[in-house]
Amino acid sequence: MCPNNATTDDEYDLFIDGETAPAASGERLVVEDSATEEPVATVSAGSDPDIDRAVDAARDAQRDWHETSPVERGRILGRAGERIEANKDALAQLLTRENGKPISQSRTELEVAARYFEYYAGATDKFQGETIPLGAEHVDYTVHEPLGVTGHIVPWNFPTSLFARTVAPALAVGNAAVVKPAEQTPLTAVVLGELLDEAGVPDGAINVVPGDGTTAGAALTEHDDVDGIAFTGSVPTGAEVAATAARQLKPVHIEAGGKNPNVVFPDADLEQALEQTVISIFSRNAGQVCSAGDRLIVHQDIHDEFVDRLVERVRTLTVGPGLDDPDVGALVSETQYKTVKDYIEIGTSEVGEPIVGGVPDDTETGYFVEPTIFDGASNDHRISQEEIFGPVLSVIPFSDEAEAIDIANDTEYGLTAGIFTEDLRRAHRFARDVVAGQVYVNEWFAGGVETPFGGTRQSGFGREKGLEGLEQFAETKNVCVNIGHTQE
Repeated sequence: MCPNNATTDDEYDLFIDGETAPAASGERLVVEDSATEEPVATVSAGSDPDIDRAVDAARDAQRDWHETSPVERGRILGRAGERIEANKDALAQLLTRENGKPISQSRTELEVAARYFEYYAGATDKFQGETIPLGAEHVDYTVHEPLGVTGHIVPWNFPTSLFARTVAPALAVGNAAVVKPAEQTPLTAVVLGELLDEAGVPDGAINVVPGDGTTAGAALTEHDDVDGIAFTGSVPTGAEVAATAARQLKPVHIEAGGKNPNVVFPDADLEQALEQTVISIFSRNAGQVCSAGDRLIVHQDIHDEFVDRLVERVRTLTVGPGLDDPDVGALVSETQYKTVKDYIEIGTSEVGEPIVGGVPDDTETGYFVEPTIFDGASNDHRISQEEIFGPVLSVIPFSDEAEAIDIANDTEYGLTAGIFTEDLRRAHRFARDVVAGQVYVNEWFAGGVETPFGGTRQSGFGREKGLEGLEQFAETKNVCVNIGHTQE
């Protein structure tokens, strides 16, 4: 069974040093089901003293964890992945209730979370240094060492897979982790902490402290004994986290969103492009994805046909409570619902009525927004420049390859970009010229746990996933030995 009896408990606590415990303040957060607007549970709301306690526990545990052999660390992380997979169904129920996404997507997200631990379990004894040739009189080599205690600020849109995306490599390298989950979705994070402990991660090497970002999040970022920070979230908060880390000369990597171009050329497989466009912005977490394809840049020669077919396809999508497993679930919170609603109103004033979807009905229960498309948008419009984080698509026509690149790059972000074309040379030119950390060709969200992910510009810096993700949680030490001349 899942720890905390995850589908039925109505009270959750912090997880520190191998034990659940209330917050020092006694305060609690209410976690809401965004489909019903009813409480799911309450969770202890951590603050400065709780972060202190978690960091102290992590500091005490880190050396022993690092000195555990890489092989044994790998076995423990592998068991963690198995524990997540074994509890997938119960965790998926809890994830859907706290986040709103369709239950099938919650199960998939848990499978990805398990895969992160499986992947990095296999990397613990393969994260190798190198020898550097300096001549006969020297032996020079490098060693990867853990940062120490790492802080992980996890967002609400993928609260389990993004927990695993940074915690698994941090633990693999030998760090001890303190996780601050989003206040909207803290429940699954607490359960994941317990599952890792059950799998054999030592007490104190994994700690989960739910709480408000301005209290627990700030305390974690500013803590003198935290040696590195992994942050995923909004641009303003990411900038604050980066500035705080810079003042402390502390390593940090930031993933802060995007406004991603999805470019469709006339020679593309249009059926594939249509299906992938729907996935990119509507049917994956209701568009609440940093790498969503929220700007559809479509060639003028196929614009009318493509948009007509897209509208026809979008009208078949079902919207409803996540536990009913629709195509599109509820947005995560009232705040996010109001943000998306405001942008639909902005789009209506900028472009005119959307060709499908529109301003949601506030009289209905739940934070549901119909998939919405604005056709004939300009790249200068706010709905084309600002991250909406919801199921809202701007359609922008283009005339040739050069214009497509200009439009794609005309944004302050640089996270992902996609192209649909059968011309391999064009695809590679696009990949060369577009400003993005990851480029999708003929498939949106292409890649996987094994492929590095991250952005440029306002999308942040640093890379997660893949073997490169290990480097974010390690320092490189160089050792140079003068072995002298050969003795006669």
